[in-house]
Amino acid sequence: MLWSRLFIPTLRENPTEAEVVSHQLLLRAGYIRQLGAGIYNYLYLAQRSLLKIQEIVRQEMDQIGGQEFYLPALNPAEVWQESGRYDVMGDNMFRLKDRFGRPLCLGMTHEEVMTAIARGELRSYKQLPQIWYQIQTKFRDEPRPKSGLLRVRQFIMKDSYSFDLAPEGLDVSYEKHRVAYCRIFDRCGLEYVAVEAHSGAMGGSQSQEFMVATSAGEDYVVTCRQTGYSANLEKAVSRPVPPAAPDPEGDLAPEEIHTPGQKTIEEVSAFLGVPSTSLMKSLVLVAGETTYVAVLRGDHQLSETKFQSATGCPEFRPAHPEEMRQLLGADAGSLGPVGVKGVKILIDSALEGRRNMISGANKDDYHLRNVTPGEDFQAEFHDLRQVAEGDTEIETGAPLEILKTVEIGHIFKLGYKYSHSMGLNVLDHNGVETPVIMGSYGIGIERVLCAAVELYSDGNGMSLPVSIAPFEVVLTPVKSADATLREAADKLYAELKQAGVDVLYDDRDLSPGVKFKDADLIGVPFRVNIGKKLASGMVELVNRRTKESTDVPVAGAAAAIQSAIAAARPD
Repeated sequence: MLWSRLFIPTLRENPTEAEVVSHQLLLRAGYIRQLGAGIYNYLYLAQRSLLKIQEIVRQEMDQIGGQEFYLPALNPAEVWQESGRYDVMGDNMFRLKDRFGRPLCLGMTHEEVMTAIARGELRSYKQLPQIWYQIQTKFRDEPRPKSGLLRVRQFIMKDSYSFDLAPEGLDVSYEKHRVAYCRIFDRCGLEYVAVEAHSGAMGGSQSQEFMVATSAGEDYVVTCRQTGYSANLEKAVSRPVPPAAPDPEGDLAPEEIHTPGQKTIEEVSAFLGVPSTSLMKSLVLVAGETTYVAVLRGDHQLSETKFQSATGCPEFRPAHPEEMRQLLGADAGSLGPVGVKGVKILIDSALEGRRNMISGANKDDYHLRNVTPGEDFQAEFHDLRQVAEGDTEIETGAPLEILKTVEIGHIFKLGYKYSHSMGLNVLDHNGVETPVIMGSYGIGIERVLCAAVELYSDGNGMSLPVSIAPFEVVLTPVKSADATLREAADKLYAELKQAGVDVLYDDRDLSPGVKFKDADLIGVPFRVNIGKKLASGMVELVNRRTKESTDVPVAGAAAAIQSAIAAARPD
Protein backbone atom coordinates (compact mmCIF):
# COMPACT_ATOMS: atom_id res chain seq x y z
CA MET A 1 0.00 0.00 0.00
CA LEU A 2 1.17 3.52 -0.82
CA TRP A 3 1.13 5.80 2.21
CA SER A 4 0.23 8.82 0.07
CA ARG A 5 -3.10 7.20 -0.83
CA LEU A 6 -4.05 6.13 2.69
CA PHE A 7 -5.98 7.90 5.45
CA ILE A 8 -3.59 7.89 8.44
CA PRO A 9 -4.29 11.11 10.38
CA THR A 10 -1.33 11.21 12.78
CA LEU A 11 -1.05 13.81 15.56
CA ARG A 12 2.12 15.29 17.01
CA GLU A 13 0.80 15.93 20.53
CA ASN A 14 -1.13 13.80 23.01
CA PRO A 15 -4.84 14.68 23.02
CA THR A 16 -5.80 16.27 26.34
CA GLU A 17 -8.66 13.81 26.93
CA ALA A 18 -6.38 10.75 26.75
CA GLU A 19 -4.89 9.60 30.06
CA VAL A 20 -3.50 6.11 29.47
CA VAL A 21 -0.75 5.26 26.99
CA SER A 22 -2.85 3.08 24.68
CA HIS A 23 -5.53 5.77 24.36
CA GLN A 24 -2.95 8.46 23.64
CA LEU A 25 -1.08 6.48 21.01
CA LEU A 26 -4.11 5.01 19.23
CA LEU A 27 -5.41 8.55 18.80
CA ARG A 28 -2.04 10.02 17.82
CA ALA A 29 -1.29 7.22 15.35
CA GLY A 30 -4.62 7.68 13.59
CA TYR A 31 -6.05 4.32 14.59
CA ILE A 32 -9.22 5.60 16.27
CA ARG A 33 -11.43 8.65 16.64
CA GLN A 34 -14.08 9.16 19.29
CA LEU A 35 -17.73 9.44 18.28
CA GLY A 36 -19.27 9.66 21.75
CA ALA A 37 -18.64 8.63 25.35
CA GLY A 38 -17.28 5.08 25.17
CA ILE A 39 -17.97 4.88 21.42
CA TYR A 40 -15.12 4.89 18.89
CA ASN A 41 -14.62 4.82 15.15
CA TYR A 42 -11.95 2.34 14.09
CA LEU A 43 -10.00 3.82 11.21
CA TYR A 44 -7.88 2.04 8.61
CA LEU A 45 -4.88 1.04 10.73
CA ALA A 46 -7.00 -0.11 13.67
CA GLN A 47 -9.20 -2.21 11.42
CA ARG A 48 -6.18 -3.94 9.90
CA SER A 49 -4.81 -4.82 13.34
CA LEU A 50 -8.16 -5.91 14.73
CA LEU A 51 -8.80 -8.15 11.73
CA LYS A 52 -5.41 -9.80 12.24
CA ILE A 53 -6.24 -10.46 15.89
CA GLN A 54 -9.61 -11.89 14.88
CA GLU A 55 -8.00 -14.18 12.34
CA ILE A 56 -5.61 -15.58 14.96
CA VAL A 57 -8.58 -16.16 17.26
CA ARG A 58 -10.56 -17.79 14.47
CA GLN A 59 -7.73 -20.15 13.52
CA GLU A 60 -7.20 -21.34 17.08
CA MET A 61 -10.92 -21.75 17.76
CA ASP A 62 -11.32 -23.78 14.59
CA GLN A 63 -8.33 -25.87 15.68
CA ILE A 64 -10.21 -27.08 18.80
CA GLY A 65 -13.36 -27.89 16.84
CA GLY A 66 -15.17 -24.60 17.26
CA GLN A 67 -17.95 -23.79 14.81
CA GLU A 68 -18.40 -20.11 14.00
CA PHE A 69 -21.87 -18.54 14.35
CA TYR A 70 -23.06 -14.97 14.10
CA LEU A 71 -25.90 -14.04 16.44
CA PRO A 72 -28.04 -10.90 16.66
CA ALA A 73 -26.95 -8.15 19.01
CA LEU A 74 -30.61 -7.14 19.40
CA ASN A 75 -32.27 -9.65 21.75
CA PRO A 76 -35.87 -10.06 22.94
CA ALA A 77 -36.01 -9.41 26.67
CA GLU A 78 -37.76 -12.70 27.41
CA VAL A 79 -34.73 -14.84 26.62
CA TRP A 80 -32.75 -12.94 29.29
CA GLN A 81 -35.73 -13.08 31.65
CA GLU A 82 -35.71 -16.87 31.35
CA SER A 83 -32.19 -17.06 32.75
CA GLY A 84 -32.87 -14.44 35.41
CA ARG A 85 -30.09 -12.15 34.19
CA TYR A 86 -32.39 -9.46 32.78
CA ASP A 87 -32.72 -8.05 36.29
CA VAL A 88 -29.23 -9.05 37.50
CA MET A 89 -27.52 -6.99 34.77
CA GLY A 90 -29.26 -3.84 36.01
CA ASP A 91 -28.27 -0.55 34.41
CA ASN A 92 -25.30 -2.12 32.61
CA MET A 93 -27.70 -3.47 29.97
CA PHE A 94 -29.02 -1.27 27.16
CA ARG A 95 -32.81 -1.69 27.06
CA LEU A 96 -35.33 -0.49 24.51
CA LYS A 97 -38.76 -1.26 23.05
CA ASP A 98 -39.89 -1.85 19.50
CA ARG A 99 -42.77 0.05 17.89
CA PHE A 100 -45.25 -2.39 19.42
CA GLY A 101 -43.93 -1.84 22.93
CA ARG A 102 -42.17 -5.19 23.19
CA PRO A 103 -39.07 -5.05 25.41
CA LEU A 104 -35.69 -5.63 23.77
CA CYS A 105 -32.08 -5.37 24.89
CA LEU A 106 -28.60 -5.19 23.36
CA GLY A 107 -26.57 -8.31 24.07
CA MET A 108 -23.69 -7.99 26.54
CA THR A 109 -22.88 -11.65 25.91
CA HIS A 110 -24.79 -14.56 24.37
CA GLU A 111 -25.23 -17.42 26.85
CA GLU A 112 -29.01 -17.09 26.64
CA VAL A 113 -29.21 -17.01 22.86
CA MET A 114 -26.82 -19.94 22.43
CA THR A 115 -28.78 -21.94 25.02
CA ALA A 116 -32.02 -21.17 23.20
CA ILE A 117 -30.53 -22.49 19.95
CA ALA A 118 -29.23 -25.63 21.67
CA ARG A 119 -32.55 -26.19 23.42
CA GLY A 120 -34.37 -26.14 20.10
CA GLU A 121 -31.92 -28.38 18.20
CA LEU A 122 -30.01 -30.75 20.48
CA ARG A 123 -31.93 -33.93 21.31
CA SER A 124 -29.43 -36.69 22.07
CA TYR A 125 -26.08 -37.26 23.75
CA LYS A 126 -24.89 -38.37 20.30
CA GLN A 127 -24.92 -34.71 19.24
CA LEU A 128 -22.49 -33.79 22.02
CA PRO A 129 -19.98 -32.33 22.62
CA GLN A 130 -20.41 -29.05 20.76
CA ILE A 131 -18.30 -25.87 20.72
CA TRP A 132 -20.00 -22.85 19.13
CA TYR A 133 -18.38 -19.42 18.86
CA GLN A 134 -18.76 -16.02 17.30
CA ILE A 135 -16.79 -12.79 16.88
CA GLN A 136 -19.33 -10.04 17.26
CA THR A 137 -20.16 -6.60 18.64
CA LYS A 138 -21.35 -6.39 22.24
CA PHE A 139 -22.84 -3.55 24.26
CA ARG A 140 -22.51 -2.42 27.87
CA ASP A 141 -23.97 0.79 29.27
CA GLU A 142 -20.72 1.60 31.06
CA PRO A 143 -21.38 4.35 33.64
CA ARG A 144 -17.84 5.78 33.44
CA PRO A 145 -16.35 5.07 30.02
CA LYS A 146 -12.67 6.01 29.99
CA SER A 147 -9.16 4.86 29.06
CA GLY A 148 -9.91 4.72 25.35
CA LEU A 149 -10.81 1.21 24.20
CA LEU A 150 -10.31 -0.32 27.64
CA ARG A 151 -13.67 0.80 29.02
CA VAL A 152 -16.25 1.34 26.30
CA ARG A 153 -19.94 0.94 25.57
CA GLN A 154 -19.53 -0.94 22.30
CA PHE A 155 -16.82 -3.53 21.77
CA ILE A 156 -15.86 -6.62 19.77
CA MET A 157 -15.76 -9.93 21.58
CA LYS A 158 -15.02 -13.52 20.75
CA ASP A 159 -17.45 -15.53 22.81
CA SER A 160 -17.67 -19.31 22.66
CA TYR A 161 -19.85 -21.88 24.39
CA SER A 162 -19.36 -25.55 25.06
CA PHE A 163 -22.10 -28.16 25.53
CA ASP A 164 -21.32 -31.52 27.14
CA LEU A 165 -23.24 -34.40 28.68
CA ALA A 166 -21.24 -34.68 31.90
CA PRO A 167 -18.75 -32.74 34.05
CA GLU A 168 -15.88 -34.83 32.67
CA GLY A 169 -16.74 -33.55 29.21
CA LEU A 170 -16.83 -29.96 30.44
CA ASP A 171 -13.36 -30.47 31.93
CA VAL A 172 -12.10 -31.42 28.46
CA SER A 173 -13.80 -28.47 26.74
CA TYR A 174 -12.52 -26.05 29.39
CA GLU A 175 -8.96 -27.33 29.01
CA LYS A 176 -9.20 -27.08 25.21
CA HIS A 177 -10.13 -23.42 25.57
CA ARG A 178 -7.41 -22.75 28.14
CA VAL A 179 -4.76 -24.14 25.80
CA ALA A 180 -6.25 -22.31 22.80
CA TYR A 181 -6.25 -19.03 24.72
CA CYS A 182 -2.59 -19.46 25.60
CA ARG A 183 -1.81 -20.06 21.91
CA ILE A 184 -3.86 -17.01 20.88
CA PHE A 185 -2.16 -14.66 23.31
CA ASP A 186 1.26 -16.14 22.53
CA ARG A 187 0.67 -15.58 18.82
CA CYS A 188 -0.46 -12.02 19.52
CA GLY A 189 2.89 -11.44 21.23
CA LEU A 190 1.50 -10.63 24.68
CA GLU A 191 3.05 -11.15 28.10
CA TYR A 192 0.18 -12.41 30.25
CA VAL A 193 -0.73 -14.48 33.27
CA ALA A 194 -3.70 -16.84 33.75
CA VAL A 195 -5.27 -16.48 37.19
CA GLU A 196 -8.05 -18.11 39.18
CA ALA A 197 -11.01 -15.76 39.24
CA HIS A 198 -14.55 -15.18 40.46
CA SER A 199 -17.38 -16.03 38.07
CA GLY A 200 -19.57 -13.06 39.00
CA ALA A 201 -22.83 -12.58 37.08
CA MET A 202 -21.83 -15.35 34.65
CA GLY A 203 -22.33 -17.99 37.33
CA GLY A 204 -20.57 -21.33 37.41
CA SER A 205 -18.09 -23.28 39.46
CA GLN A 206 -14.68 -22.29 38.08
CA SER A 207 -13.17 -19.52 36.01
CA GLN A 208 -9.81 -18.16 34.92
CA GLU A 209 -8.85 -14.71 33.74
CA PHE A 210 -6.03 -13.93 31.34
CA MET A 211 -4.39 -10.71 32.47
CA VAL A 212 -1.71 -8.32 31.20
CA ALA A 213 0.17 -6.22 33.75
CA THR A 214 -0.12 -2.50 33.02
CA SER A 215 -0.62 0.71 34.96
CA ALA A 216 -3.68 1.35 32.77
CA GLY A 217 -5.48 -1.63 34.30
CA GLU A 218 -8.31 -1.57 36.83
CA ASP A 219 -8.04 -5.17 38.04
CA TYR A 220 -5.48 -6.47 40.50
CA VAL A 221 -3.73 -9.82 40.40
CA VAL A 222 -1.78 -11.53 43.15
CA THR A 223 1.24 -13.51 41.93
CA CYS A 224 4.28 -15.31 43.32
CA ARG A 225 7.41 -15.34 41.19
CA GLN A 226 8.90 -18.25 43.12
CA THR A 227 5.99 -20.71 42.96
CA GLY A 228 3.91 -19.49 40.03
CA TYR A 229 0.81 -18.93 42.17
CA SER A 230 -1.60 -16.40 40.67
CA ALA A 231 -5.17 -15.33 41.38
CA ASN A 232 -7.40 -12.33 40.98
CA LEU A 233 -7.32 -10.09 44.06
CA GLU A 234 -11.01 -10.92 44.60
CA LYS A 235 -10.19 -14.58 45.07
CA ALA A 236 -6.54 -14.72 46.14
CA VAL A 237 -5.56 -16.21 49.49
CA SER A 238 -2.46 -15.52 51.53
CA ARG A 239 -0.69 -15.66 54.86
CA PRO A 240 -1.11 -12.17 56.36
CA VAL A 241 1.69 -9.96 57.57
CA PRO A 242 2.14 -10.77 61.30
CA PRO A 243 0.68 -8.30 63.83
CA ALA A 244 2.94 -5.34 64.52
CA ALA A 245 2.79 -6.06 68.26
CA PRO A 246 2.10 -9.24 70.28
CA ASP A 247 -1.30 -9.66 71.91
CA PRO A 248 -1.39 -9.00 75.66
CA GLU A 249 -1.08 -12.25 77.59
CA GLY A 250 -3.54 -13.63 80.10
CA ASP A 251 -7.21 -14.43 80.38
CA LEU A 252 -8.38 -10.82 80.53
CA ALA A 253 -11.96 -9.59 80.66
CA PRO A 254 -13.29 -6.98 78.19
CA GLU A 255 -12.95 -3.45 79.55
CA GLU A 256 -14.44 -0.19 78.27
CA ILE A 257 -12.14 2.61 77.14
CA HIS A 258 -13.35 6.16 76.55
CA THR A 259 -12.34 7.22 73.01
CA PRO A 260 -14.09 10.57 72.48
CA GLY A 261 -14.40 11.56 68.82
CA GLN A 262 -12.19 8.69 67.63
CA LYS A 263 -14.00 6.95 64.77
CA THR A 264 -11.55 5.52 62.24
CA ILE A 265 -9.05 2.72 62.79
CA GLU A 266 -6.23 5.23 62.32
CA GLU A 267 -7.68 7.63 64.89
CA VAL A 268 -8.29 4.94 67.51
CA SER A 269 -4.86 3.41 66.88
CA ALA A 270 -3.12 6.76 67.41
CA PHE A 271 -5.28 7.71 70.40
CA LEU A 272 -4.58 4.44 72.23
CA GLY A 273 -0.98 4.14 71.09
CA VAL A 274 -1.41 0.65 69.63
CA PRO A 275 -0.88 -0.58 66.06
CA SER A 276 -3.91 -1.05 63.81
CA THR A 277 -3.11 -4.78 63.75
CA SER A 278 -4.24 -4.92 67.41
CA LEU A 279 -7.70 -3.59 66.52
CA MET A 280 -10.75 -5.30 65.04
CA LYS A 281 -13.05 -3.46 62.65
CA SER A 282 -16.74 -4.38 62.43
CA LEU A 283 -18.71 -3.85 59.21
CA VAL A 284 -22.50 -4.11 59.28
CA LEU A 285 -23.80 -5.48 55.98
CA VAL A 286 -27.24 -6.49 54.74
CA ALA A 287 -27.44 -9.47 52.36
CA GLY A 288 -30.93 -10.44 51.32
CA GLU A 289 -33.06 -10.59 54.46
CA THR A 290 -30.09 -11.15 56.79
CA THR A 291 -27.90 -8.61 58.58
CA TYR A 292 -24.28 -9.55 59.17
CA VAL A 293 -21.41 -8.15 61.17
CA ALA A 294 -18.14 -8.87 59.37
CA VAL A 295 -15.13 -8.62 61.67
CA LEU A 296 -11.62 -8.06 60.30
CA ARG A 297 -8.21 -7.02 61.55
CA GLY A 298 -7.92 -3.25 61.66
CA ASP A 299 -5.49 -2.97 58.75
CA HIS A 300 -7.33 -5.42 56.47
CA GLN A 301 -9.95 -4.74 53.80
CA LEU A 302 -13.09 -6.78 53.13
CA SER A 303 -13.20 -8.80 49.90
CA GLU A 304 -16.71 -8.37 48.56
CA THR A 305 -16.38 -11.57 46.57
CA LYS A 306 -15.35 -13.60 49.60
CA PHE A 307 -18.18 -12.13 51.64
CA GLN A 308 -20.61 -13.10 48.89
CA SER A 309 -19.21 -16.63 48.92
CA ALA A 310 -19.46 -16.86 52.72
CA THR A 311 -23.08 -15.70 52.78
CA GLY A 312 -24.19 -17.35 49.54
CA CYS A 313 -25.84 -14.06 48.60
CA PRO A 314 -24.71 -12.33 45.38
CA GLU A 315 -26.00 -8.90 46.39
CA PHE A 316 -25.38 -6.99 49.62
CA ARG A 317 -25.13 -3.44 50.90
CA PRO A 318 -23.77 -1.54 53.89
CA ALA A 319 -26.36 -1.07 56.62
CA HIS A 320 -27.90 2.38 56.88
CA PRO A 321 -26.96 4.50 59.93
CA GLU A 322 -30.39 4.06 61.47
CA GLU A 323 -30.16 0.28 60.99
CA MET A 324 -26.77 0.20 62.75
CA ARG A 325 -28.08 2.18 65.69
CA GLN A 326 -31.23 0.08 65.99
CA LEU A 327 -29.35 -3.24 65.90
CA LEU A 328 -26.12 -2.41 67.72
CA GLY A 329 -26.96 0.73 69.68
CA ALA A 330 -24.24 3.01 68.30
CA ASP A 331 -23.01 4.77 65.19
CA ALA A 332 -20.25 3.65 62.84
CA GLY A 333 -16.84 3.99 64.47
CA SER A 334 -17.93 2.54 67.79
CA LEU A 335 -19.34 -0.80 66.63
CA GLY A 336 -18.13 -4.22 67.70
CA PRO A 337 -19.16 -7.89 67.94
CA VAL A 338 -19.46 -8.24 71.73
CA GLY A 339 -23.03 -8.56 73.01
CA VAL A 340 -24.58 -8.32 69.57
CA LYS A 341 -27.94 -10.06 69.13
CA GLY A 342 -30.20 -10.56 66.13
CA VAL A 343 -27.43 -10.48 63.55
CA LYS A 344 -25.03 -13.11 62.23
CA ILE A 345 -21.34 -12.54 62.95
CA LEU A 346 -18.65 -13.61 60.47
CA ILE A 347 -15.00 -13.20 61.41
CA ASP A 348 -11.98 -13.29 59.16
CA SER A 349 -9.76 -16.33 59.60
CA ALA A 350 -6.70 -14.08 60.10
CA LEU A 351 -8.11 -13.37 63.59
CA GLU A 352 -8.26 -17.03 64.58
CA GLY A 353 -6.14 -17.56 67.72
CA ARG A 354 -5.81 -13.85 68.48
CA ARG A 355 -6.43 -12.65 72.05
CA ASN A 356 -7.09 -9.47 73.99
CA MET A 357 -7.72 -7.19 71.04
CA ILE A 358 -9.57 -3.88 70.80
CA SER A 359 -13.02 -3.47 69.22
CA GLY A 360 -15.91 -1.04 69.27
CA ALA A 361 -18.08 -1.18 72.39
CA ASN A 362 -21.45 -0.55 70.67
CA LYS A 363 -21.56 2.64 72.67
CA ASP A 364 -20.71 5.97 71.07
CA ASP A 365 -17.21 7.23 71.93
CA TYR A 366 -16.23 3.96 73.60
CA HIS A 367 -14.19 0.90 72.67
CA LEU A 368 -13.43 -2.38 74.41
CA ARG A 369 -9.98 -3.73 75.15
CA ASN A 370 -9.20 -7.40 75.90
CA VAL A 371 -11.68 -8.85 73.38
CA THR A 372 -10.91 -12.44 72.41
CA PRO A 373 -12.69 -13.98 69.39
CA GLY A 374 -14.48 -17.23 70.23
CA GLU A 375 -14.61 -16.39 73.94
CA ASP A 376 -16.14 -12.94 74.26
CA PHE A 377 -18.32 -13.43 71.20
CA GLN A 378 -19.17 -16.36 68.94
CA ALA A 379 -18.78 -16.20 65.19
CA GLU A 380 -18.14 -18.25 62.06
CA PHE A 381 -14.58 -18.05 60.74
CA HIS A 382 -14.25 -17.39 56.99
CA ASP A 383 -11.59 -16.02 54.69
CA LEU A 384 -13.08 -12.54 54.23
CA ARG A 385 -10.14 -10.23 53.53
CA GLN A 386 -8.28 -9.02 50.50
CA VAL A 387 -4.63 -9.95 50.13
CA ALA A 388 -2.43 -7.00 51.16
CA GLU A 389 1.09 -5.85 50.33
CA GLY A 390 3.65 -7.85 52.28
CA ASP A 391 1.51 -11.00 52.53
CA THR A 392 3.09 -14.34 51.67
CA GLU A 393 1.94 -17.57 50.05
CA ILE A 394 0.04 -19.84 52.42
CA GLU A 395 1.87 -23.07 51.62
CA THR A 396 5.46 -21.88 51.17
CA GLY A 397 5.70 -18.45 52.78
CA ALA A 398 7.11 -17.08 49.51
CA PRO A 399 6.51 -13.34 48.92
CA LEU A 400 3.47 -12.24 46.92
CA GLU A 401 3.14 -9.32 44.52
CA ILE A 402 0.01 -7.33 43.69
CA LEU A 403 -0.03 -6.22 40.05
CA LYS A 404 -2.36 -3.79 38.28
CA THR A 405 -3.68 -5.54 35.19
CA VAL A 406 -6.02 -5.48 32.19
CA GLU A 407 -8.23 -8.49 31.52
CA ILE A 408 -7.98 -9.75 27.93
CA GLY A 409 -9.83 -13.06 28.27
CA HIS A 410 -11.99 -15.03 30.70
CA ILE A 411 -13.11 -18.67 30.69
CA PHE A 412 -15.97 -20.06 32.81
CA LYS A 413 -17.34 -23.42 33.80
CA LEU A 414 -21.00 -22.42 33.76
CA GLY A 415 -22.25 -25.80 34.90
CA TYR A 416 -26.04 -26.16 34.72
CA LYS A 417 -27.02 -22.53 35.39
CA TYR A 418 -28.53 -21.93 31.96
CA SER A 419 -29.59 -25.51 31.24
CA HIS A 420 -31.72 -25.58 34.40
CA SER A 421 -33.19 -22.09 34.02
CA MET A 422 -33.92 -22.47 30.29
CA GLY A 423 -34.68 -26.18 30.04
CA LEU A 424 -31.76 -27.45 27.94
CA ASN A 425 -31.87 -31.26 28.15
CA VAL A 426 -30.89 -34.22 25.95
CA LEU A 427 -31.48 -37.95 26.18
CA ASP A 428 -28.53 -39.83 27.66
CA HIS A 429 -27.27 -43.36 26.82
CA ASN A 430 -30.22 -44.83 28.70
CA GLY A 431 -32.85 -42.63 27.14
CA VAL A 432 -33.15 -40.50 30.29
CA GLU A 433 -33.62 -36.76 29.87
CA THR A 434 -30.44 -35.11 31.23
CA PRO A 435 -29.44 -31.45 31.55
CA VAL A 436 -26.52 -30.32 29.40
CA ILE A 437 -23.48 -28.90 31.19
CA MET A 438 -22.02 -25.71 29.67
CA GLY A 439 -18.93 -23.54 29.52
CA SER A 440 -18.49 -19.94 28.35
CA TYR A 441 -15.29 -18.36 27.06
CA GLY A 442 -14.60 -14.73 26.06
CA ILE A 443 -11.81 -12.63 24.53
CA GLY A 444 -11.89 -8.84 24.20
CA ILE A 445 -10.51 -8.14 20.73
CA GLU A 446 -9.78 -4.43 21.27
CA ARG A 447 -8.27 -5.22 24.66
CA VAL A 448 -5.67 -7.43 22.98
CA LEU A 449 -4.62 -4.47 20.83
CA CYS A 450 -4.62 -2.06 23.79
CA ALA A 451 -2.61 -4.49 25.92
CA ALA A 452 0.00 -4.76 23.16
CA VAL A 453 0.27 -0.96 22.97
CA GLU A 454 0.59 -0.70 26.77
CA LEU A 455 3.31 -3.37 26.80
CA TYR A 456 5.30 -2.23 23.78
CA SER A 457 5.58 1.53 23.44
CA ASP A 458 8.10 4.28 24.08
CA GLY A 459 8.36 8.02 23.77
CA ASN A 460 8.22 7.80 19.98
CA GLY A 461 5.09 5.68 19.67
CA MET A 462 3.99 2.07 19.71
CA SER A 463 5.93 -1.06 18.77
CA LEU A 464 3.35 -3.70 17.93
CA PRO A 465 4.13 -7.42 17.61
CA VAL A 466 4.59 -8.34 13.96
CA SER A 467 1.59 -10.69 14.03
CA ILE A 468 -0.93 -7.95 14.85
CA ALA A 469 0.71 -4.78 13.48
CA PRO A 470 -1.21 -3.19 10.60
CA PHE A 471 1.87 -3.71 8.39
CA GLU A 472 4.98 -5.82 8.86
CA VAL A 473 7.44 -3.37 7.32
CA VAL A 474 7.45 0.22 6.11
CA LEU A 475 9.59 0.99 3.07
CA THR A 476 11.06 4.51 3.27
CA PRO A 477 13.02 6.19 0.49
CA VAL A 478 14.58 9.14 2.35
CA LYS A 479 14.10 11.40 -0.68
CA SER A 480 11.04 10.42 -2.68
CA ALA A 481 11.94 12.93 -5.43
CA ASP A 482 15.29 11.20 -6.05
CA ALA A 483 14.74 9.04 -9.15
CA THR A 484 17.46 6.52 -8.22
CA LEU A 485 16.12 6.01 -4.70
CA ARG A 486 12.55 5.86 -6.01
CA GLU A 487 13.44 3.26 -8.61
CA ALA A 488 15.14 1.04 -6.00
CA ALA A 489 12.21 1.48 -3.64
CA ASP A 490 9.68 0.61 -6.36
CA LYS A 491 11.61 -2.57 -7.21
CA LEU A 492 11.92 -3.69 -3.57
CA TYR A 493 8.24 -2.90 -2.98
CA ALA A 494 7.24 -5.14 -5.87
CA GLU A 495 9.51 -7.96 -4.62
CA LEU A 496 8.06 -7.77 -1.09
CA LYS A 497 4.49 -7.79 -2.36
CA GLN A 498 5.28 -10.76 -4.59
CA ALA A 499 6.70 -12.58 -1.56
CA GLY A 500 3.52 -11.95 0.44
CA VAL A 501 5.04 -9.43 2.85
CA ASP A 502 2.55 -6.96 4.33
CA VAL A 503 4.41 -3.81 3.28
CA LEU A 504 3.61 -0.10 3.56
CA TYR A 505 5.45 2.09 1.04
CA ASP A 506 6.01 5.63 2.34
CA ASP A 507 6.07 7.43 -0.99
CA ARG A 508 5.18 10.82 0.49
CA ASP A 509 7.28 13.80 -0.50
CA LEU A 510 8.23 14.66 3.08
CA SER A 511 11.48 15.01 5.01
CA PRO A 512 13.13 11.82 6.30
CA GLY A 513 12.60 12.98 9.90
CA VAL A 514 8.84 13.26 9.46
CA LYS A 515 8.67 9.87 7.76
CA PHE A 516 10.73 8.19 10.47
CA LYS A 517 8.61 9.76 13.23
CA ASP A 518 5.38 8.61 11.62
CA ALA A 519 6.70 5.07 11.11
CA ASP A 520 7.75 4.88 14.76
CA LEU A 521 4.41 6.29 15.90
CA ILE A 522 2.15 3.82 14.09
CA GLY A 523 4.04 0.79 15.38
CA VAL A 524 5.21 -1.03 12.23
CA PRO A 525 7.86 -3.53 13.46
CA PHE A 526 10.47 -2.96 10.73
CA ARG A 527 11.54 -0.02 8.60
CA VAL A 528 13.73 -0.17 5.51
CA ASN A 529 15.53 3.08 4.76
CA ILE A 530 16.68 3.58 1.18
CA GLY A 531 19.15 6.43 1.12
CA LYS A 532 22.78 7.33 0.52
CA LYS A 533 24.00 3.77 1.28
CA LEU A 534 22.31 2.67 -1.94
CA ALA A 535 25.38 3.97 -3.79
CA SER A 536 27.33 1.08 -2.24
CA GLY A 537 24.52 -1.40 -2.91
CA MET A 538 23.08 -1.39 0.62
CA VAL A 539 19.81 -0.49 2.36
CA GLU A 540 19.22 -0.07 6.10
CA LEU A 541 16.90 -2.45 7.99
CA VAL A 542 15.75 -1.01 11.35
CA ASN A 543 14.04 -2.98 14.12
CA ARG A 544 11.43 -0.66 15.64
CA ARG A 545 11.52 -2.19 19.12
CA THR A 546 15.23 -2.74 19.63
CA LYS A 547 16.36 0.24 17.49
CA GLU A 548 18.99 -2.06 15.98
CA SER A 549 20.04 -1.13 12.46
CA THR A 550 21.51 -3.56 9.93
CA ASP A 551 22.88 -2.84 6.47
CA VAL A 552 21.74 -5.46 3.95
CA PRO A 553 22.58 -5.78 0.26
CA VAL A 554 19.81 -4.39 -1.88
CA ALA A 555 19.98 -7.49 -4.09
CA GLY A 556 19.02 -9.71 -1.15
CA ALA A 557 16.97 -7.20 0.82
CA ALA A 558 13.61 -8.90 0.27
CA ALA A 559 14.91 -12.20 1.65
CA ALA A 560 16.60 -10.45 4.60
CA ILE A 561 13.37 -8.63 5.46
CA GLN A 562 11.39 -11.86 5.29
CA SER A 563 13.89 -13.55 7.60
CA ALA A 564 13.73 -10.69 10.11
CA ILE A 565 9.92 -10.80 10.11
CA ALA A 566 9.90 -14.58 10.56
CA ALA A 567 12.34 -14.38 13.46
CA ALA A 568 10.21 -11.71 15.19
CA ARG A 569 6.89 -13.50 14.69
CA PRO A 570 5.70 -14.82 18.07
CA ASP A 571 3.95 -17.80 16.46
